Amino acid sequence: MADAAERIIHEIDIEEEMRESFMTFAMSVIVARALPDVRDGLKPAQRRILYAMHELNLGPGSRYIKCAGIVGETMKKFHPHGELVIYPTLARMAQDWNLRYPLVDPHGNFGSIDGDPPAAMRYTEARLHALGAQMMVDIDKNTVDFVQNYDQSANEPTVLPGAFPNLLCNGGSGIAVGMATNIPPHNLTEVVDACCLLIDNSEATLEEIMKVIPGPDFPTGALILGANAIKEAYRTGRGSIIMQARATIEPLEREKQAIIVTEIPYNVNKAQLVEQIAQLATSKKLPEIVGLRDESDRKGMRIVVELKRDSNPHVVLNNLYKHTRLRTSFPMNVVALVEGVPRTLGMVDLLTHFLAHRRQVVTRRSQYELEKAKARAHILEGYRIALKFLDEVIAIIRAAANPQAAREQLMKRFKLTEIQATAILELLLRQLTSLEQKKIDDEYKEIIKRIAFLEDLLADVRKIMKAVKEELLQIKQKYGDERRTRIRLEELEELSTEDLIAEEDMVVTATRDGYIKRMPVDTYRAQGRGGKGIIALTAREEDEVAHLFITSTHHYVLFFTNRGRVYRLRAHEIPSASRQARGSAIINLIQIQSGEKITATLAVREFAADRYVFMATSRGTVKKTSLESLHTRIKGGLIAINLDEGDELSWVEITDGKDEIVLATSQGMSIRFPEEQVRPMGRQAAGVRGIRLRKGDHVVGMAAAREDAKLLVATELGYGKRTALSEYRSQSRGGIGIKTLNITAKNSSLVGMAVVEPEDQLLIITTGGQIIRQHIDAIRETGRSAQGVRLIRLDEGDHVASITVAAKADEDSDKES
Repeated sequence: MADAAERIIHEIDIEEEMRESFMTFAMSVIVARALPDVRDGLKPAQRRILYAMHELNLGPGSRYIKCAGIVGETMKKFHPHGELVIYPTLARMAQDWNLRYPLVDPHGNFGSIDGDPPAAMRYTEARLHALGAQMMVDIDKNTVDFVQNYDQSANEPTVLPGAFPNLLCNGGSGIAVGMATNIPPHNLTEVVDACCLLIDNSEATLEEIMKVIPGPDFPTGALILGANAIKEAYRTGRGSIIMQARATIEPLEREKQAIIVTEIPYNVNKAQLVEQIAQLATSKKLPEIVGLRDESDRKGMRIVVELKRDSNPHVVLNNLYKHTRLRTSFPMNVVALVEGVPRTLGMVDLLTHFLAHRRQVVTRRSQYELEKAKARAHILEGYRIALKFLDEVIAIIRAAANPQAAREQLMKRFKLTEIQATAILELLLRQLTSLEQKKIDDEYKEIIKRIAFLEDLLADVRKIMKAVKEELLQIKQKYGDERRTRIRLEELEELSTEDLIAEEDMVVTATRDGYIKRMPVDTYRAQGRGGKGIIALTAREEDEVAHLFITSTHHYVLFFTNRGRVYRLRAHEIPSASRQARGSAIINLIQIQSGEKITATLAVREFAADRYVFMATSRGTVKKTSLESLHTRIKGGLIAINLDEGDELSWVEITDGKDEIVLATSQGMSIRFPEEQVRPMGRQAAGVRGIRLRKGDHVVGMAAAREDAKLLVATELGYGKRTALSEYRSQSRGGIGIKTLNITAKNSSLVGMAVVEPEDQLLIITTGGQIIRQHIDAIRETGRSAQGVRLIRLDEGDHVASITVAAKADEDSDKES
């Protein structure tokens, strides 16, 4: 009962206790585990492993010993946290795909860039790498502070002298509590040059330093895209750097091509990368890939991505950049311990702190060497006195009863210190020869010079920094190498959809009932004039083909409706389909209004400000408006022209403002007039009269005239002809025009018109879904009033629906389907 009465209970606020305990834990993680020191760039575990290897005399010239012995020594003396922490840390310092300059020299299986783990530590061996040994240079000369280890049985350094800037050269990563660090590696040669620049000019700017260090230098090489992100990260200590694999395109047998990857971004697992590419191929997201091999060996990396014949390797490569880690980012977050406190540092800060550390190391080393030199000079001075009075010294020693008496007599007779007298008593007889006496004199003269040099060095900070610079240059000369990572200064542009899609010419067809599809232009082989053609689609019941045009997958397609509205779509967004398929409902692609029908289409690559869209209605009204004004992402479309009741927008053409326009009607009339007679108008304007129509007539075609070109017309029953445009005189707009075709029962009315060159090719599609492709020069050239020749042989009840022209630039060869 007495003991219970004497107990004292302290009341503690649990919130305060939790806060203090967590902060203690957090600071322990930050300082003693996760973050590197700005001076030597090492975390405690790394530093202790290297120092343990130094203690074991595992220098670059020593024999390798089992990693189990290194781990055991480290755990026994300095880091009692188990081999599951120590061995992976040791192994990483030996992996040349993780460290730009490995600190440990490995012997055995230490893992691979494919993510393979190191062999068990009982099998692997290691010793210090030459640069790892450089981290310990002069550590025995009082250059750094030592503290007692965890059980006070030994001393360990708080930081290593670090003869080279390890933090910048090898980088580092770590996750603490509430903060993390991720520092990229750099090139040793460049970092040393930057240090020298800062030594010579302490006011050097980041821009001047970046002329020496343009960016990180990763051990796996590859590319860095863009310089602005690097500059921002170097300035603030935070930023994201885009890395990209180094890939080339090589030809293979049978006209195939392959993408060859020889370098991958830093911290990317090669085996996982190959698996990512394989998944894209097997899932048909990249059906162009038909083979994948990893041919990497000891000579270097080589991943071969074999492609189908006729596939576009640049498009496939862009898709790989987008969907795999062939292109990735390095989130730079430079956090390091400065005097035990975590700080975010820029490039100038990192260099400055390292140079301050080296200045302190050189200063402490010089002070240590000065003290040692003075102590040696003091002893040598005693030797010189003894040698000068050698006989008397010998007599004093012989007469003395014991060493203590001899020491006291020598000190009294020659005014020596105890240290000097003791050193004289320890002299060997062979050191009393004339040769040895000369050596002592020479050594004394040299040590005096050394003392003078060290005193002069310590008296001038500039000379200390000069020594720092000279030592860094020696490191550079011995261990510096060429940059591995190439930097592309131009900024990375986001991959557009077009970058991921091969550019190829496509035939687009649209039916009267609103179905649309696209097919490769070489789906249709070129045939002779008057052929029957091949099936282009299987129409639904009584549906008919209304439009056919050729465009590129990288173009925009403008859809103009009978009500004068315009809608925009990318050509590649139109679903592809087979020749016989009817296609997809256009209402699923653009939000056309009820009762609207597509009456005209236009394919454009860009919406240039100096280009115009020239429009014509079925009743002969024309209008000119800027192409730029029709550039819209509004799904509901824009008003392109205001129409009179009963009129419909039917034809559009891109012009440069100085063209001549040709209109043709179903009754075989045509008119040619200068475009300049129609002034540019706003989108909602109604337009002006282009041609005066006879009763029952309507416009069936419009085109911009070209010098020396021909005017091609086609009729409902499959007849057509070419006529020189020079036969069509220029008139004023609004007239009735002149005859362009003799309409008869044999050929029926006009359904289409185009301006053509001899090298062009004509595509004709019928209401029944037949399509034919033929050379323009196979169509006879006749006068304006002729009735034409047969272009396509039609089935009973079938009619020509539309014609379009493929220019020579689009047609390099005639390929069989």
